[in-house]
Amino acid sequence: MIKCNNDIQKIKDSIAECFRKQVDVTVNLGRNKFLRFCGELSGVYPALFTVQPNDKNFLGKTSYSYAEVLCGSVKVKPVKKAEG
Repeated sequence: MIKCNNDIQKIKDSIAECFRKQVDVTVNLGRNKFLRFCGELSGVYPALFTVQPNDKNFLGKTSYSYAEVLCGSVKVKPVKKAEG
């Protein structure tokens, strides 16, 4: 079933609000494989956005398109800070 209640502009706006903040990224790699990591949303562009992972061993950035978020293969959530 195709999700038709979201549009790409809402996704762009919600991701742009997280610019330069910590986000939790979940990527569906297919065949019940998921990649999950935390990082900083380091770039917001017209067709894609980039995330710099917090892992010290990872050199570089990862980039995802807004269409991947719309289809559900990539999920981006802001990291909630622990209170206390």
